[in-house]
Amino acid sequence: MNFRTLRLPLAALAGLLVLTGCPDKTKTTETATTGTPAAPKLPKAPVFNADSAYAFTAQQVSFGPRVPNSKAHIACGDWLVAKLKGYGLKVMQQPFDAMTFDGTNIHARNIIAQYQPTAARRVAIFGHWDTRPFADADKDPAKKNKPMDGASDGASAVAVALEMARVLAQQPDSLAPNVGVDFIFFDAEDWGHDDVTQQELKNQLDGSGTDSWCLGSQYWAKNLLPANYKAEYGVLLDMVGAKGGSFTREETSRTNARGPLDKIWNTAATLGYSDFFRFQDTGGITDDHVYTNKAGIPTLDIYDHPSYGDDYFPAYHHATTDNMSIIDRKTLKAVGQTMTQVLYID
Repeated sequence: MNFRTLRLPLAALAGLLVLTGCPDKTKTTETATTGTPAAPKLPKAPVFNADSAYAFTAQQVSFGPRVPNSKAHIACGDWLVAKLKGYGLKVMQQPFDAMTFDGTNIHARNIIAQYQPTAARRVAIFGHWDTRPFADADKDPAKKNKPMDGASDGASAVAVALEMARVLAQQPDSLAPNVGVDFIFFDAEDWGHDDVTQQELKNQLDGSGTDSWCLGSQYWAKNLLPANYKAEYGVLLDMVGAKGGSFTREETSRTNARGPLDKIWNTAATLGYSDFFRFQDTGGITDDHVYTNKAGIPTLDIYDHPSYGDDYFPAYHHATTDNMSIIDRKTLKAVGQTMTQVLYID
């Protein structure tokens, strides 16, 4: 995912906008809402396999930290491309070079795969497939410069999307949804400057017009692939695999994609997943959805937000504890089945 864990009391943050990048997720105010809508009857949808999503998460982690310019990063990207092509999807790669906040020049690539590429109506499923090169939020000072596995922060979102792609590809034409689906995996999302954990480091991108976070989505938004790309809405998945995952209704999502957000949360409640998808409104963050919204795709963000306490991100966020030990099939199932079901609701 992104940036840092905020540990300030919520009361002290009321009315205040705190930048926390793509990773550095930007927080504003948050309020709780109550009430669960009536459960409508849902159309038949394929079954999302949580065991498969878990295996896809583990496979990505097995490559090692997917840090741009590393062998693990290249190997994982090649595996993703091959896997998506194996499902019969139309796959495109978007290579780009970028400079990170610390002056590192990186070679990166966005990966785009289209299911039912000729369908006029389209939905985008976004995620990032890279990992942060340092666990700067780790509670152990000795580990703050070590890379992290990014099991939930990155791999889980890609895994949910891969399983959705696998399941959809198995459907005969008579059981396909009435929309085409574009799975868009951004690179270089998580190599940003955290103004709390990295105060001693200079952000060399300051004043450049480029956010140090979300480099892949910024590039894609300015260089749409497919060209002139349009979708009815987009869903950004970010940190969607940890045990006890909690997804709240983030402010930027409510502002830009309220219709799709309501559809997803209502569907989750109907499926019995309201313990995961909470009817709680929370402040805005800076994540890839900021840039996909700027590109004209109404996008909401589904990411792990603690429902209780003062922290804005989970304890594993940008820490070495973000490994396979925290990944839970129940969370993967809640997100994956909800998203798959939503594609079948007109």
